[in-house]
Amino acid sequence: MKKFVYIVTDRNRKSLHVGMSSDLIKTLDFYKQMPSLFFDCGEQLTRLVYFEEFKTEAQALSRFKVISRFTRMQKERMVRACNPDWIDLTIGLDFEHIISSKKMMNQVNLPFILS
Repeated sequence: MKKFVYIVTDRNRKSLHVGMSSDLIKTLDFYKQMPSLFFDCGEQLTRLVYFEEFKTEAQALSRFKVISRFTRMQKERMVRACNPDWIDLTIGLDFEHIISSKKMMNQVNLPFILS
């Protein structure tokens, strides 16, 4: 089973929160439904700016412990290394789910002919 270590932030990048989850999309939905879980409503953690995927829980937990001890500057450097514009990565994560769950309405079946 996949495990994820992630960093979420608010729109002003004031707060950085490190977490670990087996279902990243559900976890991010939970953050959006509970706006004042960690902070006041002005600092709602809704932007996924960094994540890593692991095969085992032990690997993910080990990495989570390392990243959790990072200073803010180290976390910012890590985010900027792969996401320099601090773009919300949630859209890219959910893309596979959106495509696989929708039936293609305009799909054309073409015969496969070998020549």
